[in-house]
Amino acid sequence: MADKKIYLSSPTMHGEEQEFIKEAFDTNWVAPLGPNVNAFEKEMADYVGIAHASALSAGTAAIHLALKILGVGEGDVVFAPSLTFSATCNPIVYEKAAPVFVDSERDTWNMDPEALEKAFEKYPNPKAVIVVHLYGTPAKLDEIMEICRNHHTPLIEDAAESLSSTYKGRHTGTFGKIGIYSFNGNKIITTSGGGMLVAEEGEITEKATFLATQARDPARYYQHSQIGYNYRMSNITAGIGRGQLLHLEEHKARKKEIYQQYREAFADIAEISLNPLNQDGDANCWLTCMTIDRSSSVTPNQVMDALAEQNVETRPIWKPMHLQPVFAEYDFIMAQEEARFAAEEDTSVAGDIFARGLCLPSDIKNTKEDMELIVHTVRKCFRG
Repeated sequence: MADKKIYLSSPTMHGEEQEFIKEAFDTNWVAPLGPNVNAFEKEMADYVGIAHASALSAGTAAIHLALKILGVGEGDVVFAPSLTFSATCNPIVYEKAAPVFVDSERDTWNMDPEALEKAFEKYPNPKAVIVVHLYGTPAKLDEIMEICRNHHTPLIEDAAESLSSTYKGRHTGTFGKIGIYSFNGNKIITTSGGGMLVAEEGEITEKATFLATQARDPARYYQHSQIGYNYRMSNITAGIGRGQLLHLEEHKARKKEIYQQYREAFADIAEISLNPLNQDGDANCWLTCMTIDRSSSVTPNQVMDALAEQNVETRPIWKPMHLQPVFAEYDFIMAQEEARFAAEEDTSVAGDIFARGLCLPSDIKNTKEDMELIVHTVRKCFRG
């Protein structure tokens, strides 16, 4: 085993982050709010090209507030992709609403528009649709947005993994009624923990900020007419984000280089395919993933185990929500429903990707030697 640990995707600091933090300390703005929060909101909004932003404690908090603002409540239905991280869907249940999971399509691994249309046929009046840009690859937004418009249903964009990705020249997170971003430690830029809710309508971000600050009424005394949350980003955390944002484009460029390096390195191994990119977009390639053909004698676990022996971190593809025990009671919609019940095993697209896939190390600090070790180890699994 190599002494050095090669990470899946770890934070990369540059120095400017510390300058913003020092300024906060020097001016005693270590309280929950302050100039860094206001500036980070403006800088993020300017970067993605949207009017308003509200800095929050996590991307999950942003999704929760988005649902609250859209009036999602007990008994309501919300459509969400099955192939995602649970943070996309947990807030639906916070509000005692019912998630209905929608299968993926193979072109981008994201929500299948055909399956989404079938979901509307079965559940004509959902309160919202959440779309995810999985692993940084934009979904088929034209089709999904048209379906939502036709059914008069607001779209929430979970762009937690896709900050800096674009679809037809426009940033993901800016297409829906509400967009959300995450700055978790493994994201393309990080604030150690944090998120952002964005919208064109100022009333939406004002409502988000109000709810995120314990919903305190504008009175001299402490009065509350609504239940609030402690969801605001701190001034220190926002300072980290401001420093990180200065380097977002170079982070993206390096992530794309890593994806291309893997593509070239495995081009001659027919059993290996990388996660597909949307040809109508520009993905940030947050994580490079691979799937292994079912005909291969090699399994994802074997590849992950071989890399672990070399002190290399990997991760399985997200386990689909419709296969999670906690969500077992909720419905799942496929484009071809009969296929799921025609065989003993799950035959969904999401389930197939999960069964055959893994995430490769995509840390932008990977050296030439790191990449050579990873590639050699993977190739050895297939060529012996």
